[in-house]
Amino acid sequence: MIAIIDYGSGNLRSISNAFRRIGADALVTSSSKTMDEADAIVLPGVGAFGSAMEKLEESRETILENIGEGKPFLGICLGLQVLLDESQESPGVRGLGLVPGRVLRIPPGNKVPHMGWNQLIIKRDSQLLDGVDDEYFYFVHSYHAEPEGDVVSATTDYGIEMTAVIEKDNIHATQFHPEKSGEAGLDILRNFTGIIKA
Repeated sequence: MIAIIDYGSGNLRSISNAFRRIGADALVTSSSKTMDEADAIVLPGVGAFGSAMEKLEESRETILENIGEGKPFLGICLGLQVLLDESQESPGVRGLGLVPGRVLRIPPGNKVPHMGWNQLIIKRDSQLLDGVDDEYFYFVHSYHAEPEGDVVSATTDYGIEMTAVIEKDNIHATQFHPEKSGEAGLDILRNFTGIIKA
């Protein structure tokens, strides 16, 4: 069973429906017990970094413990950004700190928010992107992740090259919304369920 964390900041119905479409057992929950019992955790999210971290406070330790034990994790959109240390959007608010780095505002000169379909630029072999070539995915965001270290599996070009996929050990995350990205997005979710079973 896949636990989709409900903390008031995500497209829960659309991600739940997407997992259902590929035959995966997914449950929307805010229960620490359910997260502990799940085979994997998904953290969706839209909105502001600071607000999300405030709402995640109750689940923070459960998330960190489960990831620390090696449970597969998928962050989506804001669910990717909160993995990092901090964000320009909410100065002084600390993220989960699971991936070193910062979240920065998309530079002036680029339309904000970045909203629409963009092509992936694959950077390295990736479990999450297995069988996915330079497909187009749906993005909606005003800030972009700048992680440290060799954790970026794909980027996208929006005036600047921005992180699109992060993978570090059992942590997987997409800046785009796979649940809104058609068949290519469902392929990402299928790959994640394959990681769970591996």
